[in-house]
Amino acid sequence: MQRTDIDTDRLRTSVWTSGAKDGVPLLLIHGNLVTGRFWQDVAARLPEQFSVAAPDLRGFGRTEPKPIDATRGLDDWIDDLGALVDALGWKGKQIHVGGWSMGGGIAMRYAQKHPRDIASLTLVAPMAPFGFGSTRDADGNPTTDDYAGSGGGAVNPELIRRMKEGDMSSDEPTSSPRVTMTNFFWSPKYKAPDEDELLEEVLLTKIGDDFYPGDSTASHNWPGMAPGVRGVNNAISAKYTDFSGFGDVKLPFPVVWIRGDEDQVISDTSLFDMAFLGKLGAVPGWPGDDACPPQPMLQQIRKLLDRYQVASNADVREVVLEGVGHGPVIERSDRVAELLVDAATRQAKA
Repeated sequence: MQRTDIDTDRLRTSVWTSGAKDGVPLLLIHGNLVTGRFWQDVAARLPEQFSVAAPDLRGFGRTEPKPIDATRGLDDWIDDLGALVDALGWKGKQIHVGGWSMGGGIAMRYAQKHPRDIASLTLVAPMAPFGFGSTRDADGNPTTDDYAGSGGGAVNPELIRRMKEGDMSSDEPTSSPRVTMTNFFWSPKYKAPDEDELLEEVLLTKIGDDFYPGDSTASHNWPGMAPGVRGVNNAISAKYTDFSGFGDVKLPFPVVWIRGDEDQVISDTSLFDMAFLGKLGAVPGWPGDDACPPQPMLQQIRKLLDRYQVASNADVREVVLEGVGHGPVIERSDRVAELLVDAATRQAKA
């Protein structure tokens, strides 16, 4: 992949590109704390007929650092991607879209808002439709009235400090950016050959109230904090994110949901969910399952995709990769590329 800067009518966007310049459009959307560079191994395994664009989202990588309005949920990123699609000359064309983690949620929200632009959708360990944290059931009902336990305050402040300092060490495992990446962005059993380069991309994340993780507010509910109004982790809180309307889209395009069976991030027992950490005893004072159950992320995703399949009569598949964590794009890039091509082929035959 080659990196270039593209000026759009919203911001200057850093974009990783590969394939045929006038080929079949393929937009790849990364997740939280990473960049478009994380799609490199997948892109290298795709046929040449694809024109691949993997942007660094607002707040990440080398894209112009404009603030994130969390009260819009995912829509700052959605509008940025729409402007990029126009700048790439893809307006009016159907686009194949892949999204990983937070990027999977952004992909579904984009498809909800622009269904006629979608040729196929490949979701890799996608975020749940009600964001991250503070919901109790498959329907996304909130645990508390202020969505306590989610947002910018749910991030380890020592990790934030060390990221801001560009720390590439592996000491202090609970707050080391490197150890966080190697233990959770993919399975700790996997060793990325380009680990240092990937960590350098992680450390390009913009830090602060307008970026990662965002601001926070005090709460009378456990664990004592609730979402603010700025930055990444507030934008993906259920207070502001709800793309369950994707389930009502009636246009049928192929959807494949790829996940690892050892994912510790997007899970019904996520180690990044404050409620589950409280249940484990890692966060004191947890009020119990009745008051604050862990978020059933997989149940929420499955219910959403089942609704979409019924509403549209689309071809929707779930593929579970054994022995894989949160990073199929890194751990099983060949299989992810194969499934992206398969989804695109199914659309072409439709």
